Amino acid sequence: MAKSSKKQKEIFQKYDRTKSYTLDRASKLVKEISAHSHFDVSIDIAVRLGVDPRKANQMVRGVVKLPHGTGKDIRVLALVGPDKEAEAKEADADYIGSDEYLAKISEGWTDVDVIITTPMMMSKLGRLGKILGPRGLMPNPKSGTVTMEIGKAVQEVKSGKIDFKVDRYGIVHASVGKASFAPEKLADNSLELIQTLNRLKPSAAKGTYMKSISLSGTMSPGVQVDIKSV
Repeated sequence: MAKSSKKQKEIFQKYDRTKSYTLDRASKLVKEISAHSHFDVSIDIAVRLGVDPRKANQMVRGVVKLPHGTGKDIRVLALVGPDKEAEAKEADADYIGSDEYLAKISEGWTDVDVIITTPMMMSKLGRLGKILGPRGLMPNPKSGTVTMEIGKAVQEVKSGKIDFKVDRYGIVHASVGKASFAPEKLADNSLELIQTLNRLKPSAAKGTYMKSISLSGTMSPGVQVDIKSV
């Protein structure tokens, strides 16, 4: 078995990997652990739910606006007609247009984080589902990325609105900030997502709904959160 490096040993001495901590304490620990990185890593949350995602009535999907944002510079493409271009520009969308970007996407360009469009444009976007779908870029009315209020949608995404979806293993993954965030901000963002997940509990889900919660930095071990503390 490979020996742990000196840095790994220092990290593991900070906490007990078999123990669960309050959300506030876990947020402080994950920040300390991630301080060893040479760049401002993302802090992610993983919530394992007691649902069967294969059943439509147990699918958990939604949006949440994190009170302190994600710390990321979100690149937004506004796929709109001329009548909405000024609105998108005022809201600071990074890319604005229609047919020229549809052509670029068809050639494999996906260098954005979120695509926001109007209902009228969806008929043109449909044929690009094989490119956008696997990358999680296909706009969806449920996540607020298909709307006539383009400016509002762009501003919300830029300020920390994220969408999430339970994966096939019953886990919701999301970024809740950066290692440079104060622990209190990481805890606030995490709690906002957890509370949103609680509100979205499917009526068909039986037994324990929230099975486990953990916080981790990019390429660092996770810290288990005591579910009773949230």
